[in-house]
Amino acid sequence: MAVGRPTCERPRYPGSYMPAVVSMLRAVNVGGHNKVRMEALRSLYESLGLREVETFIQSGNVIFLTEKRDLKRLAATIADGIEHSFAFRPEVILRTAADLRAVLASNPFAARPGLDPTKLLVAFLSREPDREALEKVLGIKADPEELRIEGRELFVYFPNGMARPKLSLALIERTLKTPATGRNWNTVGKLLDIAERLEAPPPARP
Repeated sequence: MAVGRPTCERPRYPGSYMPAVVSMLRAVNVGGHNKVRMEALRSLYESLGLREVETFIQSGNVIFLTEKRDLKRLAATIADGIEHSFAFRPEVILRTAADLRAVLASNPFAARPGLDPTKLLVAFLSREPDREALEKVLGIKADPEELRIEGRELFVYFPNGMARPKLSLALIERTLKTPATGRNWNTVGKLLDIAERLEAPPPARP
């Protein structure tokens, strides 16, 4: 369930449309490391001028509205703020609602009969890998896991579940030479739901 303040009565911000952006932090609240309360994280994002900030579960998913268009610079600003406030610096990976819609539409396993969404992971990369790195990753022996790459997203299907995977996301990161953070398929859908709700115009008053 998303944690945050109700948004149905949010004011209209004059003069411009503000898209929703989803911020995914790598390795937050994992194994007792890089611990941060979601309330404190929301307050930090608000202090950076981001609007209608909401969080989803405890793994560092923050959804907000922003007028900023340079997402690379915004990711660095968020990382700076977290480092200053919480004394650790996570990788910050940003995607717009449109990006997430494209991810859901491009699922390379979508046509597979009996696909279990709880066994499908999307690893969001900080940048699109180069051809050499991509070829190396696709050459990794991953049985029984299967992986596909679509742009800046790596799709991994774990037919036996994610509890004891044979494929290491850390190995993939090292091979691609780019940071990544993983979210399961159901979480990706929830993040998009929140982003689209935030983007929707507030109901007209009678």
